[in-house]
Amino acid sequence: MGKSEDSEKKKKLKDVEISVPIVYGNAAYWLGKKASEYQSHKWTVYVRGATNEDLGVVVKRAVFQLHSSFNNPTRVVESAPFELLESGWGEFEIAITLYFHSDVCEKPLNLFHHLKLYPEDESGPMSTKKPVVVEFYDEIVFTEPSESFLARVQNHPAVTFPRLPAGLTLPSPVPIEDESKRKRGDTKDHPLSQWFSNFSEADELLQLAAARQQVQAHIAKLRRQISVIDGQNQQLKSSSDQ
Repeated sequence: MGKSEDSEKKKKLKDVEISVPIVYGNAAYWLGKKASEYQSHKWTVYVRGATNEDLGVVVKRAVFQLHSSFNNPTRVVESAPFELLESGWGEFEIAITLYFHSDVCEKPLNLFHHLKLYPEDESGPMSTKKPVVVEFYDEIVFTEPSESFLARVQNHPAVTFPRLPAGLTLPSPVPIEDESKRKRGDTKDHPLSQWFSNFSEADELLQLAAARQQVQAHIAKLRRQISVIDGQNQQLKSSSDQ
């Protein structure tokens, strides 16, 4: 690939944002009669799309940092769904690091989640049928995305596509990957999906994000206009000083 073609793919799109709604958290089942002093729960910690779509289009790998008492406490998940299954008895903070594809972002994202095994009402009975689920909604926002990134994700359901500045021509879309391949990475038919929090309220947040994108694009436009005016004023001042 020539340098000009490579640089064209890495070209940044000014005044554009792409947001990816995510949910991260854990689900924990009490083992009941099978529970022991050091193995009272089996649990899953995960990062999923807010609407259970495959995050693999953006996220390359996820690293889960467990408590040092676990064997091999640094766990790497190379493909979606980005989740880790384990068992134990104690609650602790899990550091989750998301690494993105090269055309998305070079800097990884760090998340922190406190593993929750026991219900809020600890005096109440525990159940082997219904898990304790703790989830948090967030948005990963990528400013000034590359053209290649935008081309890859503009038809992908995991991504909130931006309102583009007037006059910006979209790059040609990259065909969405094989449907069966993407389905392996989503969490729509996940065994825990019936217990996942419903983040349909996130639609309002997404609308706010779209509005924020419009405001930021307008601010950027005003800044450019102010810069031009400042430049013209400076030229007039220079001319009058002569």
